[in-house]
Amino acid sequence: MIELFVAPDGDDSAPGTRERPFATLGRAGLAARALTGEVVVRLRAGAYALTEPLELTTTPGRDGRDGHVTYQAHGYGTAEQEEVVVSGGRTVTGWRELDGVWLADVGDLETRQLYVDGRRAERAGVEALPGEITLTETGYTTDSTAPSAWRNPGDVEFVHRGVYPWTEARIGVASVTTGGDGTVITMAQPAFGRALELYNSTWQGQTSRGPGLPTRVENDASFLTEPGTFVLDRSRPGRHVLRYLPLPGEHPERTRVVAPVLETLVRVTGGRGVTFLGVTFAEATWLRPSGPEGFLHYHGSGFHVGGPIDTVPIDDSGSSVTVPREPVTIPACVVVENASGVRFEGCRFTRLGATGLGVSASEDVTVRGCDFDTLSAGGIVVGGSRSVLVEDNRVHRVGLEFSGSPGVALNGTTGCTVAHNHIADVPHCGIVAGPGTGTRVLNNLTSGTMQVLADGGGVYLAGPQGGSHDSGAVIRGNVIEDTRTPYNFGLYTDYGAAWVTVEENLVVRADSTAVLHVSPPLDNVVYRGNLWDADPVGADAPPPGVLYKDNVTFTVGPEPEAAAAIRARAGLLRKAPAPS
Repeated sequence: MIELFVAPDGDDSAPGTRERPFATLGRAGLAARALTGEVVVRLRAGAYALTEPLELTTTPGRDGRDGHVTYQAHGYGTAEQEEVVVSGGRTVTGWRELDGVWLADVGDLETRQLYVDGRRAERAGVEALPGEITLTETGYTTDSTAPSAWRNPGDVEFVHRGVYPWTEARIGVASVTTGGDGTVITMAQPAFGRALELYNSTWQGQTSRGPGLPTRVENDASFLTEPGTFVLDRSRPGRHVLRYLPLPGEHPERTRVVAPVLETLVRVTGGRGVTFLGVTFAEATWLRPSGPEGFLHYHGSGFHVGGPIDTVPIDDSGSSVTVPREPVTIPACVVVENASGVRFEGCRFTRLGATGLGVSASEDVTVRGCDFDTLSAGGIVVGGSRSVLVEDNRVHRVGLEFSGSPGVALNGTTGCTVAHNHIADVPHCGIVAGPGTGTRVLNNLTSGTMQVLADGGGVYLAGPQGGSHDSGAVIRGNVIEDTRTPYNFGLYTDYGAAWVTVEENLVVRADSTAVLHVSPPLDNVVYRGNLWDADPVGADAPPPGVLYKDNVTFTVGPEPEAAAAIRARAGLLRKAPAPS
């Protein structure tokens, strides 16, 4: 084994030894590519501020690597483990005060998030839009003149929560004009035109078109009334101003403010054999929603970027919704693509403006013992990959900006397992599995899911899952509790789910424990040996595609003894407390 050392006060012209370490991960990566065999890059304590994404490519024959490279916090796994942070952020300095507001000139800085002494500051906003409002082909009209007080309408963003019950969109404002009849708000294009095409539904004879009225309006200096919030003023190109209304007791000379700048921190591509141990990935953003295309969310981690739209029937009564035929996935700030033999263990993904970790077109990837928190989108998204293990991770406080994001999501995968994770405090689904083969969702604990949007579950699975029960999906031994909001199903098999075995799970305190009648209907789905505090919807007359057998409903008194056994096996394997 060959050791290389890196320290924030090192020197990239040094040899990378313990006594004379490198200064950057990029320099260590270059050195590792020139070596063969097993290489361990030991990272000493401190923050490593990236100015560009760290690209790790290990393709044999392209860079000479034929061994494994491990990036490891010094002392990993011991009481002396050092804290290592890989950051895509920029420290904001040069604050001045005006009428109690801190202002900083930040040049051409673009960001959607701000972190103050490690705390995520909210973007300043107001609830809804004032006045009598009318939707038009280009935006809105209102009889209120309040929008004329917006300092820079081009920075303002509308949030549309609940366009569909499971959907939250974000669309920017282009301009505001005020006349005798009120105010005309012109929305950014192409986002608004696409929203008019995308969001159309019929339900119980009632039709709706477009994104509807905004439920929140964000990012204007006139909204800066709540301490601890911020606004980025981009009214002067290249001379942006960051405005922050401090909390009581905060002082600009004693407060560290970080604005995330990079969108990608680390990208592992090609080849095999990269491991991260005990590393914190922090402070990255995602800028697309701030542009003219906005963020047209549909479901889970998917959103619309234009292209064909299909009409999908909901039931036999004529109810339907329109959906994007080819949604794309919210990007991740740490990316694994076309790679194998990649491992993340004991790492933390925090203060990130998109998804924490994304795995695509890869195989033999392990994510174990990690913490995912304070994320704008989801924790982990796995797509088109094989043999991925997501085990013993804690995912909480995610979806803070893109509320439809699941804690953990799989789609188009083969032989992937999500086991012994704790998913908590999320705005929609805890664990989502789309169409795939051989999916295993085992012994997880989900608590406090579905806190914002509706029509989802602590564990949600949809679509075909292989061609037999041997190759199908298994959802076993999970504890699903405190699934919030009306209209949710703690354990939810939906939208033509087929070849699924749902057994020995415990579901309590949900709006509905499960549902057996969905459209398209379930096929070859087994519900067996589950425990819950209410009958699933349709349990009195299971449809032909569902075998409902030996399930136990307890409605009063303490949980059955069998529930304690399920609880004992579910959740995290590790006992150490998670980072705050």
